[in-house]
Amino acid sequence: MLNYLWAGMILVGIIFAAFTGRMPEITNAALDSSKEAVTLCITMMGVMSFWVGLMEIAAKADIIKSASRKMKPLIRFLFPSLPAGHPAVDPITANIIANVLGLGWAATPAGLKAMEELSKLEDDRRRGLLPGPVRKRGIASNEMCTFLIINISSLQLIPVNVIAYRSQYGSTNPAAIVGAAIVATAVSTVAAVIYCKTMDRKRGV
Repeated sequence: MLNYLWAGMILVGIIFAAFTGRMPEITNAALDSSKEAVTLCITMMGVMSFWVGLMEIAAKADIIKSASRKMKPLIRFLFPSLPAGHPAVDPITANIIANVLGLGWAATPAGLKAMEELSKLEDDRRRGLLPGPVRKRGIASNEMCTFLIINISSLQLIPVNVIAYRSQYGSTNPAAIVGAAIVATAVSTVAAVIYCKTMDRKRGV
Protein backbone atom coordinates (compact mmCIF):
# COMPACT_ATOMS: atom_id res chain seq x y z
CA MET A 1 0.00 0.00 0.00
CA LEU A 2 2.78 2.43 0.90
CA ASN A 3 4.47 1.71 -2.43
CA TYR A 4 1.34 2.84 -4.28
CA LEU A 5 1.02 5.89 -2.02
CA TRP A 6 4.60 7.05 -2.62
CA ALA A 7 4.41 6.29 -6.34
CA GLY A 8 1.18 8.30 -6.58
CA MET A 9 2.68 11.27 -4.75
CA ILE A 10 5.74 11.25 -7.02
CA LEU A 11 3.59 10.99 -10.13
CA VAL A 12 1.30 13.84 -9.03
CA GLY A 13 4.36 16.00 -8.27
CA ILE A 14 5.88 15.35 -11.70
CA ILE A 15 2.60 16.06 -13.51
CA PHE A 16 2.08 19.26 -11.50
CA ALA A 17 5.65 20.40 -12.26
CA ALA A 18 5.17 19.67 -15.97
CA PHE A 19 2.02 21.80 -16.15
CA THR A 20 3.49 24.68 -14.14
CA GLY A 21 6.87 24.77 -15.85
CA ARG A 22 8.86 23.61 -12.83
CA MET A 23 10.49 20.50 -14.23
CA PRO A 24 14.03 21.89 -13.70
CA GLU A 25 13.21 22.33 -10.00
CA ILE A 26 12.06 18.70 -9.83
CA THR A 27 15.33 17.56 -11.42
CA ASN A 28 17.43 19.66 -9.05
CA ALA A 29 15.42 18.47 -6.04
CA ALA A 30 15.90 14.83 -7.07
CA LEU A 31 19.66 15.28 -7.39
CA ASP A 32 19.98 17.20 -4.11
CA SER A 33 17.81 14.68 -2.27
CA SER A 34 19.90 11.78 -3.58
CA LYS A 35 23.08 13.44 -2.33
CA GLU A 36 21.46 14.19 1.03
CA ALA A 37 20.19 10.61 1.36
CA VAL A 38 23.68 9.19 0.83
CA THR A 39 25.15 11.61 3.40
CA LEU A 40 22.44 10.73 5.91
CA CYS A 41 23.03 7.00 5.36
CA ILE A 42 26.74 7.42 6.04
CA THR A 43 25.99 9.31 9.26
CA MET A 44 23.46 6.71 10.39
CA MET A 45 25.78 3.83 9.53
CA GLY A 46 28.46 5.26 11.80
CA VAL A 47 26.10 5.79 14.72
CA MET A 48 24.34 2.47 14.34
CA SER A 49 27.59 0.55 13.86
CA PHE A 50 28.84 1.95 17.15
CA TRP A 51 25.74 0.96 19.13
CA VAL A 52 25.22 -2.38 17.39
CA GLY A 53 28.85 -3.15 18.19
CA LEU A 54 28.21 -2.38 21.84
CA MET A 55 25.17 -4.71 21.76
CA GLU A 56 27.34 -7.46 20.26
CA ILE A 57 29.95 -6.97 22.98
CA ALA A 58 27.18 -7.10 25.59
CA ALA A 59 25.91 -10.36 24.09
CA LYS A 60 29.39 -11.93 24.01
CA ALA A 61 29.99 -10.84 27.62
CA ASP A 62 26.70 -12.51 28.67
CA ILE A 63 25.31 -9.14 29.74
CA ILE A 64 22.16 -9.83 27.71
CA LYS A 65 21.64 -13.17 29.46
CA SER A 66 22.23 -11.52 32.83
CA ALA A 67 19.71 -8.82 31.97
CA SER A 68 17.31 -11.51 30.81
CA ARG A 69 17.46 -13.17 34.23
CA LYS A 70 16.89 -9.85 36.00
CA MET A 71 14.00 -9.01 33.70
CA LYS A 72 12.17 -12.29 34.34
CA PRO A 73 9.57 -10.62 36.63
CA LEU A 74 8.84 -8.04 33.91
CA ILE A 75 8.60 -10.70 31.19
CA ARG A 76 6.35 -12.79 33.43
CA PHE A 77 4.12 -9.75 34.01
CA LEU A 78 3.91 -8.87 30.31
CA PHE A 79 3.58 -12.47 29.08
CA PRO A 80 1.82 -14.48 31.82
CA SER A 81 1.01 -17.36 29.44
CA LEU A 82 4.59 -17.76 28.24
CA PRO A 83 6.12 -20.93 29.74
CA ALA A 84 9.14 -20.38 32.00
CA GLY A 85 12.43 -20.85 30.17
CA HIS A 86 10.80 -20.68 26.74
CA PRO A 87 13.24 -19.87 23.86
CA ALA A 88 11.28 -16.70 23.10
CA VAL A 89 12.35 -15.08 26.40
CA ASP A 90 15.93 -14.24 25.35
CA PRO A 91 15.08 -12.56 22.02
CA ILE A 92 12.20 -10.68 23.66
CA THR A 93 14.61 -9.39 26.30
CA ALA A 94 17.24 -8.44 23.71
CA ASN A 95 14.59 -6.62 21.68
CA ILE A 96 13.38 -4.64 24.70
CA ILE A 97 16.95 -3.70 25.70
CA ALA A 98 17.80 -2.59 22.16
CA ASN A 99 14.66 -0.48 21.98
CA VAL A 100 15.36 1.11 25.37
CA LEU A 101 18.78 2.13 24.01
CA GLY A 102 17.09 3.54 20.91
CA LEU A 103 18.54 0.91 18.59
CA GLY A 104 15.49 0.19 16.46
CA TRP A 105 17.59 -1.42 13.70
CA ALA A 106 19.49 -3.58 16.15
CA ALA A 107 16.20 -4.63 17.75
CA THR A 108 14.79 -5.99 14.49
CA PRO A 109 16.68 -9.34 14.32
CA ALA A 110 15.79 -10.12 17.95
CA GLY A 111 12.18 -9.15 17.26
CA LEU A 112 11.97 -11.48 14.27
CA LYS A 113 13.49 -14.31 16.31
CA ALA A 114 11.01 -13.67 19.13
CA MET A 115 8.06 -13.81 16.71
CA GLU A 116 9.42 -17.04 15.24
CA GLU A 117 9.60 -18.64 18.69
CA LEU A 118 6.13 -17.35 19.62
CA SER A 119 4.81 -18.89 16.39
CA LYS A 120 6.33 -22.24 17.41
CA LEU A 121 4.62 -21.82 20.79
CA GLU A 122 1.27 -21.55 19.01
CA ASP A 123 2.05 -24.66 16.96
CA ASP A 124 2.75 -26.58 20.19
CA ARG A 125 -0.59 -25.44 21.61
CA ARG A 126 -2.41 -26.58 18.50
CA ARG A 127 -0.81 -30.02 18.92
CA GLY A 128 -1.89 -30.10 22.55
CA LEU A 129 1.69 -30.13 23.83
CA LEU A 130 1.21 -26.94 25.88
CA PRO A 131 -1.79 -25.46 27.69
CA GLY A 132 -3.33 -22.17 26.71
CA PRO A 133 -5.89 -20.69 24.30
CA VAL A 134 -5.56 -22.01 20.76
CA ARG A 135 -5.96 -19.58 17.85
CA LYS A 136 -6.70 -20.43 14.26
CA ARG A 137 -3.66 -20.57 12.02
CA GLY A 138 -2.90 -17.10 10.71
CA ILE A 139 -4.31 -15.33 13.79
CA ALA A 140 -1.79 -13.74 16.14
CA SER A 141 -1.67 -15.03 19.71
CA ASN A 142 -1.96 -12.82 22.80
CA GLU A 143 1.81 -13.03 23.28
CA MET A 144 2.44 -11.94 19.69
CA CYS A 145 0.06 -8.98 20.00
CA THR A 146 1.55 -7.93 23.33
CA PHE A 147 5.11 -8.17 22.01
CA LEU A 148 4.25 -6.18 18.88
CA ILE A 149 2.54 -3.42 20.86
CA ILE A 150 5.39 -3.18 23.39
CA ASN A 151 7.88 -3.14 20.52
CA ILE A 152 6.01 -0.32 18.75
CA SER A 153 5.56 1.78 21.90
CA SER A 154 9.30 1.34 22.55
CA LEU A 155 10.43 3.04 25.74
CA GLN A 156 13.68 4.82 24.82
CA LEU A 157 16.29 6.21 27.18
CA ILE A 158 18.66 7.15 24.35
CA PRO A 159 16.89 8.01 21.05
CA VAL A 160 19.96 7.28 18.92
CA ASN A 161 18.19 7.64 15.57
CA VAL A 162 16.67 11.03 16.39
CA ILE A 163 19.97 12.31 17.79
CA ALA A 164 21.72 11.22 14.58
CA TYR A 165 19.09 12.95 12.44
CA ARG A 166 19.37 16.16 14.45
CA SER A 167 23.15 16.07 14.19
CA GLN A 168 22.99 15.54 10.44
CA TYR A 169 20.69 18.51 9.93
CA GLY A 170 22.79 20.95 11.92
CA SER A 171 21.28 20.96 15.41
CA THR A 172 23.49 22.80 17.92
CA ASN A 173 22.46 20.36 20.65
CA PRO A 174 21.32 17.05 19.11
CA ALA A 175 20.92 15.33 22.50
CA ALA A 176 18.47 17.97 23.77
CA ILE A 177 15.66 15.68 22.62
CA VAL A 178 16.51 13.00 25.22
CA GLY A 179 14.25 14.31 28.01
CA ALA A 180 11.22 14.76 25.77
CA ALA A 181 11.81 11.35 24.17
CA ILE A 182 11.93 9.60 27.56
CA VAL A 183 8.65 11.21 28.66
CA ALA A 184 6.87 10.55 25.35
CA THR A 185 7.98 6.92 25.04
CA ALA A 186 7.33 6.23 28.74
CA VAL A 187 3.74 7.44 28.34
CA SER A 188 3.26 5.39 25.17
CA THR A 189 4.70 2.27 26.84
CA VAL A 190 2.48 2.63 29.93
CA ALA A 191 -0.54 3.08 27.65
CA ALA A 192 0.51 -0.02 25.69
CA VAL A 193 0.86 -2.15 28.83
CA ILE A 194 -2.52 -1.00 30.17
CA TYR A 195 -4.15 -1.78 26.83
CA CYS A 196 -2.57 -5.25 26.63
CA LYS A 197 -3.60 -6.12 30.19
CA THR A 198 -7.15 -4.88 29.59
CA MET A 199 -7.50 -6.97 26.44
CA ASP A 200 -6.01 -10.02 28.18
CA ARG A 201 -8.64 -9.76 30.92
CA LYS A 202 -11.41 -9.48 28.34
CA ARG A 203 -10.12 -12.64 26.67
CA GLY A 204 -9.85 -14.41 30.00
CA VAL A 205 -6.04 -14.77 29.97
